[in-house]
Amino acid sequence: MDFNLSEDHQMLADTLRRYLSDNYLIETRNSDAYAAPYHSEKTWAGLAELGVIGAFLPEEQGGFGGGAEDVSVIFEELGRGLCAEPVLGALLGLRLLADNGREDLVAAVIGGEKRVALAVYEPNVACDLTHIEAKARRDGDGWRLSGRKSAIYGGPGADHLLVVARTDQGLGLFLVETPDLIAASMVDGGGIADLVMDDLPAECLSPDCAAQIEDALDLGRIALCAEAVGAMARIIDMTVDYLKQRMQFGRPLASFQALQHRIVDMLVELEQARSITIRAVADFGSADQARSTSMAKNLIGRAATHVAEEAVQMHGGIGMTWEYPGSHYAKRLVMIDHQLGDRNDHVLRMIAAKRVAA
Repeated sequence: MDFNLSEDHQMLADTLRRYLSDNYLIETRNSDAYAAPYHSEKTWAGLAELGVIGAFLPEEQGGFGGGAEDVSVIFEELGRGLCAEPVLGALLGLRLLADNGREDLVAAVIGGEKRVALAVYEPNVACDLTHIEAKARRDGDGWRLSGRKSAIYGGPGADHLLVVARTDQGLGLFLVETPDLIAASMVDGGGIADLVMDDLPAECLSPDCAAQIEDALDLGRIALCAEAVGAMARIIDMTVDYLKQRMQFGRPLASFQALQHRIVDMLVELEQARSITIRAVADFGSADQARSTSMAKNLIGRAATHVAEEAVQMHGGIGMTWEYPGSHYAKRLVMIDHQLGDRNDHVLRMIAAKRVAA
């Protein structure tokens, strides 16, 4: 298997890296990521113009790519650039819109004219969707939703919300326009929201699409793993640069063997994370999809946290300051573990899958 990027993917990665480097400075990022609507309309329009959003779907659904490798290439660069734009929410929502025949909204989202997010998780639901309690009931020709949704990534400012709720047939998918959300920023920046539903009117896209929802979530998990790889690579580079510049006892810190060994350990963690992400990308769409994705999410949850902690320690006091970019990379790496199921949730998912297979 050739693990090198294709010419098209390398061009996509280079273009996105150049765009973020030129237009997404850390000061701009932090001013946008922590104040409503927790992202930049200008940056979002720029990403759409580059074709980043369209790369999440295949050509037959109106996009420009659509494979797991396309997603991983994009999110690795987003992680390297510490981009807090609501791309994860767009990925999850766009895949489900396309799978359920809403070509009109798909085109608007790809063009950057509309934004969409997915409301699937609940306060008591971390990873196992069988525990979803939100309910949908028929109301004449329409539907009404009741319950509560939490951890809606990219929810603030979204024009449309896809809500997962239980029907008589299974887990249904419903479309809500201009939802009234309880919005906030995450600890590492970027928007998140809760939704309280009390007979909320909605359009039913599918009364039972549990498999499609799981596929979209697994692709989102692969995206987060790739984002962690990009962020880990960047924070390691920053740490090495700092150790070369910081002097102690008349020598650069990079000359101390104990710190060199710790950097090597961080690089080993990075390569393990990169390798298992490649495995998850390769297995997406196969019978091993869920297992490989959960393995990747579990390993990267541990590796990313370890790299973040090591980087902060080797930077000393500056590694904790708001002004230094490394502290924001560290927060992002820790947060990635908790999105779309943390390391413990994915161990339980693998155990449950093994029991079913047995």
